[in-house]
Amino acid sequence: MAPVPADIDVLVVGAGPAGTAAGIEAARRGLTAVVVDKARFPRDKTCGDGLTTGALRLLEEVGLDARSLPGYASVHETVVAGPDGRQLTLPLPRGAEYAGVVPRVELDAALVGLARDRGVEIREGTGLAGVEMRADHTVAELDGGEPVRARFVVAADGHYSAVRRSLRADAPNLGTWHAFRQYFTGVRAERLWVLFEEDLLPGYAWVFPLPGGRANVGFGVLRGSATTGKELATMWRGLLERPGLRAVLGPDARPAESVRAWPIPAALDPDLLVQARALFVGDAAGVVDPLTGEGIAQAIETGMLAVRAIDDAGPAPVRVAAAYRRSVHHHLGRDLRFATALQRVLGSPRGARFALRAAGLTAWTRRNFARWMFEDYPRAVVLTPERWRRGLFHQPGAYAESA
Repeated sequence: MAPVPADIDVLVVGAGPAGTAAGIEAARRGLTAVVVDKARFPRDKTCGDGLTTGALRLLEEVGLDARSLPGYASVHETVVAGPDGRQLTLPLPRGAEYAGVVPRVELDAALVGLARDRGVEIREGTGLAGVEMRADHTVAELDGGEPVRARFVVAADGHYSAVRRSLRADAPNLGTWHAFRQYFTGVRAERLWVLFEEDLLPGYAWVFPLPGGRANVGFGVLRGSATTGKELATMWRGLLERPGLRAVLGPDARPAESVRAWPIPAALDPDLLVQARALFVGDAAGVVDPLTGEGIAQAIETGMLAVRAIDDAGPAPVRVAAAYRRSVHHHLGRDLRFATALQRVLGSPRGARFALRAAGLTAWTRRNFARWMFEDYPRAVVLTPERWRRGLFHQPGAYAESA
């Protein structure tokens, strides 16, 4: 029997930052792609809403100016509070964007709109019923029974990936971290705050400022620190009453919505990046930074890397898989492993105090620790000299030419 040709090159499941970046990269390379998502946009995605330098540069690369979004707030200074209450102020350079905050309901909708503008077909309100791997293509059944034949599938459908569940019978992973988030109004804080409370380590609480006195307030802890939703809720209520956090929020701060929780998958397993003709990206690939919980930059980058592997490595799925794994290892893997090692240092109050004291020794250490924390350069760059190049530590932030 003659092989059935694929209708499209790439089916992308999920229209968050990873999926839209994959669609935009496919369009840029002349590949036919369809992006499907069970949600309709704008839709909220529970998140801390923080954007690192790495995330902002990648948004600039795909063509989105985050500063144009009404809910965007630039961050030029961060305050880190240690478990002993000592505060460290970390400045970021001016003249470009090195950190920012924007609600995901705005960011994700803007990326969907940008992808459409680039000619990417996006089908909202369309979930995945199942996917089948064949020798020379994939067949995905969408909600409503519609089949789509694609050469490859890019699974950008989050931690509880429908693509993975369709292909594997494994029990769903519960995530490496738990996190809680609640929006507040009437917040006094205008700087970004990170609070290392002793009972949260190596996790932390945060106050990420938004325009108009709003803020994204939350905390993240490793699984094991609290294992049930009831325990997390109790921890959250107690955290909101602590003097340190109350002082940051100010006396007029009030919740603007109910609290929401979500798992954070920060455990990259190279063996789970690819299955046959399915490439996993973003949260579905577990590429969240285990040190900070940042996942937007990693989502965008893996979405682009997956499409590049499909386009560059030729039609054979084995070659595509090998190329994608190499790319993820080169661009992300070493930094994520290094961040995991540092997480152990921050797991004890003594380690956290030592790290903050070292970071605050001089104006130079404060400035460069801030840039390192916000992924201005790779986490493990000092340990990977093959990535050293002139100007590595003096790169401009995002949108520098238009600042």
